[in-house]
This record gives sequence, structure tokens and C-alpha cells, in this order.
Amino acid sequence: MKNQPPESPCPAGPNHLFSGCRVESVVTVDDRGQMVLPKEVREKAGIGPGDKLALIAWEQAGRTCCITLIKTEELTGMVKAVLGPMMRDLMTD
Repeated sequence: MKNQPPESPCPAGPNHLFSGCRVESVVTVDDRGQMVLPKEVREKAGIGPGDKLALIAWEQAGRTCCITLIKTEELTGMVKAVLGPMMRDLMTD
């Protein structure tokens, strides 16, 4: 039997569609619930002042195990890519 990586407790783990994910940095949440995204991460992701981010919570066994931030325009594109073909199929039936 081949060596396989251990199963991740989070759906965003190594067996998920986004398996290229990695830890970019560790941030601290302050007493008001705020955190700072490091400059290097913001620059690499093209995040600037006023940009909107969607917070996606991944749940397993009734608890949130992972949190993902996605620029809203990226999320809109993903939704259109998935729903667009489905809507076309529904309209042609």
C-alpha cells in the first residue's frame, strides 16, 4: 500500500479541490474581533483599501473548522461559472 497523507479534519484539506492552499501567515484577533492581513499577503492577493471579501466558513461535525476569505468579484465569477451552465440547461428544457 502506498504512503498516503493523513486525512485532514477540514474539507479544505489535501483531498479538496483547493489542495494548493498553504499557510501564508499567522494573524492575531484582537479584543474587538479584528485582525490585520499582512502587507505581503494583501499585495500578492491584489487586496486594496475598500475591497470586499466574502468569508466562507467550512463546517464539519457541526463546528466551523476552517475560514476562507475570497474577493467578492472572484466569488461572483465562480458562482456564474457553476450556475450559468445549469441555468442554460434549465431554460432549454
